[in-house]
Amino acid sequence: MLGIVTAVILIACVQALPSTVDSTDRQVVTTKRFDIEKRIARDGYYSESHSVTTSDGYILEMNRIPFSRYEKSDSSPKRKPVVFLMHGLHNSAIAFITLGAEYSIAYTLADAGYDVWMGNARGVINSRRHVTLDPDNYYDRREFFDYTFEDIALKDLPAMLSYVLEYTENEQLNYIGHSQGGTAFLVLNSVKPEYNKIFKSVNLLAAVGYQTYFPNKALSIAAQRTDNIYSLAVRLGSKELGPTQINDRKNIDELNENYPDVKEFALTSLEEYLDIPWEILAGASIKQYAHFGQNIRDRRFRSWNYGVLGNILTYGRLSPPAYNLRAINADITMHYTVSDILLDERDVLNMARVIPNAKVRRVARDSFTHTDFVIAPDSKTLVTDYIIEELNKKNE
Repeated sequence: MLGIVTAVILIACVQALPSTVDSTDRQVVTTKRFDIEKRIARDGYYSESHSVTTSDGYILEMNRIPFSRYEKSDSSPKRKPVVFLMHGLHNSAIAFITLGAEYSIAYTLADAGYDVWMGNARGVINSRRHVTLDPDNYYDRREFFDYTFEDIALKDLPAMLSYVLEYTENEQLNYIGHSQGGTAFLVLNSVKPEYNKIFKSVNLLAAVGYQTYFPNKALSIAAQRTDNIYSLAVRLGSKELGPTQINDRKNIDELNENYPDVKEFALTSLEEYLDIPWEILAGASIKQYAHFGQNIRDRRFRSWNYGVLGNILTYGRLSPPAYNLRAINADITMHYTVSDILLDERDVLNMARVIPNAKVRRVARDSFTHTDFVIAPDSKTLVTDYIIEELNKKNE
């Protein structure tokens, strides 16, 4: 318990410290963007970057790989079946190319003839932009990072998906969501079931939803105090967990002169308790973590809990509304593994029982983990090859 609680608080406190202060005493932080285009080019593929603005002003980046490394642009069909990839918590589009040209799911899909699009949720390093708010401004950042995974589901996904369909002139697309990317899909299509019709097929990789049997004991204990942890982080001046400072080891090394062992302890805790490797950390709102924490604590898959009074004012009821998975009728395959420390097999099976057109698929390596879906080389043979075979059938 103390590991993850202290890790979150330490990182929040570190990031609340001013690095450069101007004459108005406002925090100014230099944030490095992942150069995804350069990485994709290095791996031998052509790519494009597209931006879309959400209904509440967040400017999101999407990365597109429209054809394989073996094709020339002028020989590629004008319209291809689209696959949209959505990353997990604290990840970004970089997760889908991190294994390189031979094993990454994004490249494998492109080589199989699909028009591949990768989203970047609000707040991650490539989508830290807003039409009026500056996430690096001491005052603006409180409002900028005041969002949960429900905002990603109900505002980010609609903006990105609508853009992709319009740009490619397709009426439907295929969706692949990892972890929170699966959560966002479940929330969107349960709250706004009209979106079900745009999905030709859906593959959810360790999609976190039901948490009745949440398997991580340390996090389960910490979740009992999730509201207190979140309130403390906000009072200390931070609502973001990376990447403004944890994405650069040099910055943390400098801070360690005054805060010994913060770097290694905090990063080790993220990897040990949350199964998030250093290489794909891309930033998140602390409120995102707190929302998952509330669901773990309450053993419910539902909206943000404002407390009794806040719930009455916001929802007109004492408790937050639960997400109705029965409203989801898209064609879904839920992939899961028995070694997942963030999602229990029983919760996956229970979700599949109430989603009308869902089936489950257990990964054939029992030691396969939550993030192995995007970082393990054998994910290609264990997961991606199956997905492509099914996609080919549905997109004939």
